[in-house]
Amino acid sequence: MAKKSRSTTSSSRTAAKAAPRKVAKTRPTAKTVAKTAAKPGRAAAPSARKALVSKGRPAPAPRRRKQKVAISHHREEDFRADGLRAYAHYRDLGIADATHGLARAHVIRMLPPCNPQEVSKLHTHAVDFQMVYVLKGWVKSYLEGVGETLMKEGSCWTQPPKIRHMILDYSDDVELLEVILPADFKTVELST
Repeated sequence: MAKKSRSTTSSSRTAAKAAPRKVAKTRPTAKTVAKTAAKPGRAAAPSARKALVSKGRPAPAPRRRKQKVAISHHREEDFRADGLRAYAHYRDLGIADATHGLARAHVIRMLPPCNPQEVSKLHTHAVDFQMVYVLKGWVKSYLEGVGETLMKEGSCWTQPPKIRHMILDYSDDVELLEVILPADFKTVELST
């Protein structure tokens, strides 16, 4: 067996000391994090729970306030001209208050006769959800991507967020049930 010379071994050691060392990167385990945080004089490390959330898991949803029961019985005096459109009266069903603004529901009674110059204005609503159900009469509307549609008693439709739409015509006795999330939202009228 051949012996290595001392000069070769010595120069190999010197080169190894001069070369940068590669250190394996490891992530601390939950146990290591807990031990480190428990040692006095050390800064608290993030909890294992926070580490998991930061790795792509969604954060838990914020807790909503407890909802209340909302009961609304039909009374003619509850239809008011305090809604979004001047050509309609609205009967609020108490959902916005009961849900702390999560949703709104109201019955809309359009005022006759339909005046297309006032009614037929293209607009959008910044909502998360909107549904309309025809309780009485009929309404003709335009929905972007759908076109003109006649909705009669018993018809129902949804309007996705910010869809361009407008009312074209309606019967003298039309009543609509509308459900919207959230209760307060922005409406933008568009030029045609």
